[in-house]
Amino acid sequence: MADTSLKWRIMLWLGGFTLVLALAVLVSGFVINEHAEQLVWQSLMNSEMDYFIERRQSDPDYEWRDTQDLRLYVDGYSTDIPGPFRTLPPGVHDEVAIGDRQWVALVEDNEGERFTLALDITDFEAREMNLVAWMLAGTVAVVIALGLLMVWGVGRMLRPLSQLATGIGRLQPDQRGQRVALAEDASAELVVIADALNDYLTRNERFVERERAFIDITSHELRTPIAVIAGASELALAQPDLPASARKQMQRVQRTARDVEQLISLLLVLARDPERLAGISDRFSLGELLPEIVEDHRHLSRGKDLALILGPMPECSIVAPLAIVQAAIGNLLRNAIENSDRGQIHVRLEADATVVIDDPGHGMSPEEISAIYARMARGSAGRERGGIGLDLIARLCEHFGWQLEVASEPGRGTRTTLRLLPHGPVPAKT
Repeated sequence: MADTSLKWRIMLWLGGFTLVLALAVLVSGFVINEHAEQLVWQSLMNSEMDYFIERRQSDPDYEWRDTQDLRLYVDGYSTDIPGPFRTLPPGVHDEVAIGDRQWVALVEDNEGERFTLALDITDFEAREMNLVAWMLAGTVAVVIALGLLMVWGVGRMLRPLSQLATGIGRLQPDQRGQRVALAEDASAELVVIADALNDYLTRNERFVERERAFIDITSHELRTPIAVIAGASELALAQPDLPASARKQMQRVQRTARDVEQLISLLLVLARDPERLAGISDRFSLGELLPEIVEDHRHLSRGKDLALILGPMPECSIVAPLAIVQAAIGNLLRNAIENSDRGQIHVRLEADATVVIDDPGHGMSPEEISAIYARMARGSAGRERGGIGLDLIARLCEHFGWQLEVASEPGRGTRTTLRLLPHGPVPAKT
């Protein structure tokens, strides 16, 4: 019933109510008819029996004469009493079958004698059955007519609601100025619903406009100082007489500026509608990008007995924002390096745009992995060290339709698998 329309739900309820009502009328009519028939037979047969007994008492020589339909049997005098009548107790008995005939019989004891008065009602029962058949046919016809009338009436009654539902279904999140229109015959309740929805659409448009303005301003105001910091650090690093200690600090400033720029790009992408990401996406080769990411992160392994090993790099092109892919893969690699002390970190690419990172780190128990997935589902997996954290990577995966999997055993390292989409984001609807 979850996918059944309101119209058909009402139709089912009304149809069921009509059928129950028709059945109740038929049953009550049958009961009343049988009761009335019993009263008629009792009154008729008692009148005939009383007349016969009175005549016999006043005239001992009076003799009853049977007719074609009415017969009288007296125990001790009548020798042709049918077997079914002999066992009847005193009273009126309807529909006593003898052969192919139907009888109503009145059995009465009077002054030590038993009288049985029988009336042939075969023709009456046949007419009664015909009447019952006509009643059933009439009831079926009335139910069908009521059903058609209900279909027409309910459809007419719910037409404004259906039009409202259709109008709501046509609303597009990327279009402005949309409003829900109502038919002139809409009820007061639908007017209240439409007015509330239109007011919500107006307020939502204003909210979206404020969000877009904020994103545009933030994008400009944050990128500008980051670009200045990055440019200044590059100029400082280009000085040949820069002391080693200062050069080290400037390199740190440069890396931090680059990380912040990636973080800003990531947050701005998450603020966009996924269907509008096609305009900022690029087609590039993952096989060429992964070595660059690995080289950019080699400095993090200095001071550790770690080696970054690149595995097979089959040809694989994807369509996605380049900076976002760099940030996602780079931060997964950063996490692997920061959680490993010695050994080899293997980074490989599969042909279906899947990036796999195996590290020899401390590993995690199944409970810890479950906790990570739970935090990612809640959007609360924070950054325990550097990088953007698994929470933002998880949100990226949800935004782009990617998949992130983490498999690990305590003391045996962790395998992180990031499945990208080769075809890229879904293009915006026109």
